[in-house]
Amino acid sequence: MTHSLYAIPHSLYSGRARSYLIKNGIPFQEFSCGHESFKAEILPEAKLNTIPALRTTEGQVIRDGAAIIEYFEAANGRPCRPNTPKQQIVSGLFDLIGAEGLLRPAMHYRWNFPEENLSFLHYHFFHSQREHPEREAKTQYMMDKMRHAAMVFGVTDKSQALVETLYMEFLLALDKHFEQYPYLLGWKPCIGDFGLLAPLFAHLGRDPKPLQIMQQQAVHVYRWVERMNRSYQDAPEHYAVGSGFLADDQIPETLLAVLRVAGEDLLPETSAAAASINAVLATNSVASGDRASRYLGQSDGKAIFTVRGQRFESGAQPYRFFQLQLVQDAYQACAENERSDIDAMLESCGLQGLLDIKLERRLEQRDNLEVWV
Repeated sequence: MTHSLYAIPHSLYSGRARSYLIKNGIPFQEFSCGHESFKAEILPEAKLNTIPALRTTEGQVIRDGAAIIEYFEAANGRPCRPNTPKQQIVSGLFDLIGAEGLLRPAMHYRWNFPEENLSFLHYHFFHSQREHPEREAKTQYMMDKMRHAAMVFGVTDKSQALVETLYMEFLLALDKHFEQYPYLLGWKPCIGDFGLLAPLFAHLGRDPKPLQIMQQQAVHVYRWVERMNRSYQDAPEHYAVGSGFLADDQIPETLLAVLRVAGEDLLPETSAAAASINAVLATNSVASGDRASRYLGQSDGKAIFTVRGQRFESGAQPYRFFQLQLVQDAYQACAENERSDIDAMLESCGLQGLLDIKLERRLEQRDNLEVWV
């Protein structure tokens, strides 16, 4: 028997789990969330109508890409988690950047270029719906809903130009890194590679408009996207190829340059989201085990922050802090001298403040839900 992955090609978070299964040689069969078995058999256990979801060979249902990866990492000796302190932190940061930090350009380049993208997107949304008389109406409803989500993440007429500028700076910096190495930390993928793939595959590396940009201006990133969906290393252009993570806890300067760019909006948005969510937690009773809603914060769940003089309003998502907790927990588990090295590294990238940004309540994943502790 094989595992069953419920996903769709154009789903951002599905790409994260699918790539992990491929790269780790875990056999699976993929089903659309429009498949009848998703509603009848998976959804009652998954609790939320989101993908990816996995049904293991033993029948257990696991919802959320991070949870799917953690299930296999814990069972197989954590093959994709670096053993050294700085690399663990960097891997976790890129997992966070992929899951949360690139949502704005992912949504912008998908929904604000209808001339290039619309027919491609319609095909995928139509074929992710169950076969029924209202299939086209449901397709249009879902597309309109996701189009609106672009504004929820802070993409407006006023902010579009800066969203594009920040994304291009990130993409070009990442391209320089992948010119030197096939993966983030050397010669095999870490957890951060899978998180980063989420937006850089389904949205930014498949939709026609951003795909053209990536192929023409960041071919090394495009090759990494291809590589992450292949079961083998796929690095023939790198002649002196290694077999694991870089030795001696090395973090290449090219990767630090990517973090500097990513941090410019990641840090202020995270700080603003924490303040917004904490204000709600301070004035509302939240019991241990209560589900953390997708958006939570003051001003209708918004994080309000400024980057390069541009004001942004984006949804304040508790899930961002579930991801950030993993980085902070890894930092706390390090020895004092190791934390000093990490501090210096993060300070050089303008990211040390991330270690201090916390919600008043911790989050955990229990029974396929994110809940307050």
